[in-house]
Amino acid sequence: MDIFFLVFATFSLFVSRYITLTGALSIGLNYGTKGDNLPSPAQGFAKLQERHVHRVRLFEPDHDILAYVNSNPAFEIMLGTLNEDTTKLASDPAYAAAWVNTNIVAYPNITFSYITVGNEIAFPSDLASSLPQAMTNLDAAIKSTGRKIPVSTAISFAIMGVSYPPSAGAFTNDSASVMGSIAAFLETNQYPLCANIYPYFAYSGNPADVRFDYAMFNTSDVVQDGDLQYKNLFFAMVDSVVSALEKVGGPNVQIVVSETGWPSAGNDIATVKNAEMYINNLMGTLFINEGSPKRPRHNLETYIFAMYNENLKPDGTERNFGVYRPDLTEVYHVYFPDN
Repeated sequence: MDIFFLVFATFSLFVSRYITLTGALSIGLNYGTKGDNLPSPAQGFAKLQERHVHRVRLFEPDHDILAYVNSNPAFEIMLGTLNEDTTKLASDPAYAAAWVNTNIVAYPNITFSYITVGNEIAFPSDLASSLPQAMTNLDAAIKSTGRKIPVSTAISFAIMGVSYPPSAGAFTNDSASVMGSIAAFLETNQYPLCANIYPYFAYSGNPADVRFDYAMFNTSDVVQDGDLQYKNLFFAMVDSVVSALEKVGGPNVQIVVSETGWPSAGNDIATVKNAEMYINNLMGTLFINEGSPKRPRHNLETYIFAMYNENLKPDGTERNFGVYRPDLTEVYHVYFPDN
């Protein structure tokens, strides 16, 4: 495994120089704020700019961060709404309009790449049932301002009822109906679905059946699925979501990987070495493949989780997904491309 890591790390050095010419990778970072010791937005975003990371995901409006980015518009922001706001966004178009005015119109210099309604909302639930209308109302409010910003939601892989083989991918019975409505909205507007893809959780939850090297992009073995071949779990998970979308009427909906990562502490497989290997092998693989087997020529926009280790999250692995510590020293080195 060390040999594979060294190969990808070395290759990533090449990628960081060559990618500016090709534009083949779209890599961003999730910028969480659940810590009482985090640096200021100016310090954090200066580090991102230094590392040529220009795509950033915010889970909710943080007006200190938005004000900073508005005055330093070198970044594209994926901005989320709070899960608990979903029902009100669905039931009250005026509330959706006010949300847009407060969090988008007030920041005219920011390029918003996507607005995501909620993150990993549980199915079935009242919040989940409200998602399609909430997305519709927020989209209408954005369009009324003259802005063109795709509206989506970020799903958890937990709503997948079947994920193996990828061609059999299907949403759970409890989520299929709502996901069908979401897929129809996304298909009509040509917006992507944001999906949180974690080979770490797939492996840690089922190590008897999921191979570590398959989760780590470190195998030359092939998992055959009809005419398609899979050499890593990440692409297999992405394509199972694509298959699930096809089954509910969204065959043309693209995927944005809104989260992926590997923790660096918290249990015996959550180590700095494994986190570094996973992230750098991921980026090398995305560069080589430019997409999954089902969509091999699609530039798979992917956001690493996360910027910081956040000490207000639950103890254990949840506190240890960061690329940086709160003092902005590296937990491990990532070979970020210029993108």
